[in-house]
Amino acid sequence: MRTLLIPIIALLMACGEPLPKTEQPQDQTDVTDLYSLTAVDIHGKPFSFGSLRGKKVLIVNTASECGNTPQYAQLQELHETYQDKGLVIVGFPSNDFGGQEPGSEAEIETFCRQNYGVTFPLMSKVRTKGAEQHPVYQWLTRKALNGVQDAEVGWNFHKFLIDTEGHLVKDVSSEVSPLDEQVMTWLQR
Repeated sequence: MRTLLIPIIALLMACGEPLPKTEQPQDQTDVTDLYSLTAVDIHGKPFSFGSLRGKKVLIVNTASECGNTPQYAQLQELHETYQDKGLVIVGFPSNDFGGQEPGSEAEIETFCRQNYGVTFPLMSKVRTKGAEQHPVYQWLTRKALNGVQDAEVGWNFHKFLIDTEGHLVKDVSSEVSPLDEQVMTWLQR
């Protein structure tokens, strides 16, 4: 029987079209549009990232009891200097690192306004990593969604720079000042 199968297989292969090659599946993950994302602001109201279309956006995870907390003052300075030139800073309080943002939304807002005069938009407290990661942070940290890079939020005050088309440009680590040359160069492009 074995000797009978070999000629039949050879005949079938010779008579028909070549068998199609099995291709490796392409990555079918669509790049999500930043402007389709939403969050809840510090007052519990919906915030649409679609409202930021055409603006440069700096997204930062914040905490009130962190060694980097004085960056609120630098972020506010950027906000005051560049808001009329199309910059929007969006702060996301998070208790992910060292439990350094334990307060309620009302406590966070009061702290930021009283100590740093913060007037840029603050969102409700979110998770920036892990199983409960907020969709905005999923977009920021996954190349499959943002189309640019994978990133990991390493600590409080990790910054993400978004261009006027809603594309992620880069991320800036926590220890880098919001007034650092790399942020200023991005702003002035």
